Amino acid sequence: MADSKYQQVSELVDKARHGNRNSTDQLVMLFHEDIFRMVYYRTRSRMDAEDLTQEIFMQMIKSLPGLKKTSRFKSWLFRIALNRIKDFYRKKSILNFFGTSTEVDESYQEISQNDDDPIDKLMRKEFWEQFRQFTEGLPRWEREVFILRFADHLGIREIAETLKKNESTVKTHLYRALKKFRQTPGLHDLLKGGVP
Repeated sequence: MADSKYQQVSELVDKARHGNRNSTDQLVMLFHEDIFRMVYYRTRSRMDAEDLTQEIFMQMIKSLPGLKKTSRFKSWLFRIALNRIKDFYRKKSILNFFGTSTEVDESYQEISQNDDDPIDKLMRKEFWEQFRQFTEGLPRWEREVFILRFADHLGIREIAETLKKNESTVKTHLYRALKKFRQTPGLHDLLKGGVP
C-alpha cells in the first residue's frame, strides 16, 4: 500500500474505533475483495468464503476498539481471517470425523469475472490448480508466507505482523519457497506465458 493509502486507512481505523459507522463501512469496502479472495483461495468454496468473510468483518467490528496500533490494521485483519479459516477447518474435521458434515464437493473455480475468452479461462484455471498443488507440497510456514506474498499481495512487514514472526524468518521461508517454485517447471512456464 502506498503511504497515502496507509494514512487514509489509519484515519478510518481511528474513527471506526470510536464508533464512526461510516468509517467502519469504508474499511469493509476497502478490504472486502482482498479478504474474500484470501478465504476463497483457502476454502475453494464460494458459499463458505462468503460466510467466512462476513464472520471476519463482524469479528473486526467487535475487536476494533481493542486495536492499539492503527498502522497495523491490515496485518491485524489478515490475522483475524487466518484464525477464522483455521477454526473453520477445525470444525470441519470434527464434523467429518463424526460423519455429520453436509459438505458439497465443489470444484475450484477462478474468481475472475472475465469469462469472455474460454482459452484464457482454462489457462487461469490450470494455473491456479498447479499453484494450489505446489503450495500444498510446501511445509506449513513456507506455504503461509508464499500464499500471503503472492496470492494475498502482502509485503514482508505485513506478513511478519500477520504471522507474528520476525521479518528475517519470513524472508527465509519465502526464499526457500521461491527456490522450490523456480524448480517447478509447469508453474514457471505458465507464469512466463502471462497467466493469470
